[in-house]
Amino acid sequence: MNLTLKVWRQDGPNHKGKIETYDAPDIPEHASFLEMLDIVNNRIIEDGGDPIAFDHDCREGICGMCSLTINGVPHGRDRGITTCQLHMRRFRDGDTIWIEPFRAKAFPVLRDLVVDRTAFDRIIEAGGFISARTGSAVDANSLPVPKPDAEASFEAAACIGCGACVASCKNASAMLFVAAKAKHLNSLPQGKPERDRRVLGMVRQMDDEGFGNCTNQYECEAACPKEIKASFIADLNRDYSRAAAVEALG
Repeated sequence: MNLTLKVWRQDGPNHKGKIETYDAPDIPEHASFLEMLDIVNNRIIEDGGDPIAFDHDCREGICGMCSLTINGVPHGRDRGITTCQLHMRRFRDGDTIWIEPFRAKAFPVLRDLVVDRTAFDRIIEAGGFISARTGSAVDANSLPVPKPDAEASFEAAACIGCGACVASCKNASAMLFVAAKAKHLNSLPQGKPERDRRVLGMVRQMDDEGFGNCTNQYECEAACPKEIKASFIADLNRDYSRAAAVEALG
């Protein structure tokens, strides 16, 4: 395959960026999108140029590092996959592919296609955990969990924190991410004692980080590689309203 790449290049967070054009000839159609970038980078290095910086780690759709906007869509137009799971056979010979970083005020560009997503880490630190003692085996039936609750928790726990929900939202809202992390813990007995403190802390930290508000247009659900349900946002709103009312009453 012979392709043309339009890639965002930016030396650092305090530098202006721009789109640069690269020819990408002889790309195997069985290569993944990140392998294609590896091939292009090897050629750039051989020509004495500066390779394109992009994030990656597991390349198995688990770590959430490969945060690229491809032809205007986070992770590309295929549903339920991350960038590293996107293969070049999904493109046509002669295509022009636009590659940009995730765009959000709370995700500043560090270099080229790499963004700083530590805002998510700070949201987790604000409440995305339980303080119950861990490390010792307990009887499997000592804390019975209803099957619907367990399934909801597992579904929410599938969130990999990639940030596609933020990048797809016109408001750069992180509500789907926060809702998934809260739902994961709030659904289980171990998470209920800190439920109110959790939602208050995480939502307020999200606001402090500069993420926008949710206007229920569901781009987040469409772009999520793990297909997290936007209905979790409604659960988060209910939990937050309840926790805020309890807090106000003292």
